[in-house]
Amino acid sequence: MEPCPVYKKCGGCQLQNLSYERQLQWKQARCQKLLGSFGKVRPIIGMEHPWHYRNKVQAAFAWDKRRGRAISGVYQSSTHRVVPVDSCQIEDEKADEIICTLREMLKGFKLTPYDEDTSRGFLRHVLVKRGFGTGEIMVVLVTGTPVFPAKKHFLAELLKRHPEITTVIQNINDMRTSLVLGRQEKVLYGPGFIVDELCGCRFRISAKSFYQINPLQTQTLYQQAIEFAGLTGKEKVLDTYCGIGTIGMIAAKNGAGQVLGVEVNRDAVRDAIGNAKENQVKNIYFTCADAGDFMEEMASQKEPCDVVFMDPPRAGASAAFLKALRTLAPRRVVYISCNPETLARDLKLLQKDYRVQAIQPVDMFPHTQHVECVVLMSKVQN
Repeated sequence: MEPCPVYKKCGGCQLQNLSYERQLQWKQARCQKLLGSFGKVRPIIGMEHPWHYRNKVQAAFAWDKRRGRAISGVYQSSTHRVVPVDSCQIEDEKADEIICTLREMLKGFKLTPYDEDTSRGFLRHVLVKRGFGTGEIMVVLVTGTPVFPAKKHFLAELLKRHPEITTVIQNINDMRTSLVLGRQEKVLYGPGFIVDELCGCRFRISAKSFYQINPLQTQTLYQQAIEFAGLTGKEKVLDTYCGIGTIGMIAAKNGAGQVLGVEVNRDAVRDAIGNAKENQVKNIYFTCADAGDFMEEMASQKEPCDVVFMDPPRAGASAAFLKALRTLAPRRVVYISCNPETLARDLKLLQKDYRVQAIQPVDMFPHTQHVECVVLMSKVQN
């Protein structure tokens, strides 16, 4: 495939100038440099077809004053300047089609993109999520105002042109913020969520809930995490940063005795509870709480815990979380990391209490500098 014509302006695919084989070599070397002192780094697991893997596509809308037309695309790296993009080589192709349709429809319905400087206009962003396993599609229209002129006609035209869409949501974001989604949302069509299938489980995904971007590699990542956990049917497992319950649900169906999922996002917890019912998993429970506080409480009550899954954001785990983890002292920790730099920092803080047994890099985001790792740690016996 030819290099993307806007990859230098966009800044999203920093490694597209390299062949995929060279990208994997670069990521392997990076992991070795950052993590090699903790143990052997296994060969990175790449993709057979590293294109159009993103199941979540987000487009910013703006007005091109020079050409007098609406544009949609991505923010240029470190700016709020929109780089026009009609088709991206790592995004789902159907999602890109829908976004282009919406941009074309604006003029006919006399709607304009939102202007951050004047706080005027209608459409700020469009978010499209597609379940690769089910084909279900969610479209989220992020608007700068709750007023939606000709809403019924607009919706009818969109669904006529894309009958594959299964739900449409209007999210209202009238704040001067860099955050894409606002607090208020209205379901305009369908159930307000989509369902996807992953590792033999079905997951309900809402507009605000986190779900892994690359479902094909996610299955590889999670299967490795379950293997590292060494579940025998007796373990009490804690799934921290659990989101909508993906890794915990898969563990509950693949050998865990009991799973507790902890997540601070209420929307995600609601989806997780629904997911447990959908999959008829009876040995998993969810609570809305700070994971560190929850572990401290478990430790104070002397509640046992055999395995902890942790999948923190790019910033890594907080010092308070790591302190609580050491206090709880599970026998095994499976750390799923999307940032080898913060992973190395956290492993260093844990190395007095835990010994690294295995490090497995997985290429979740081909053509970018990002690399995911699964690390197995075991409690040091004093």
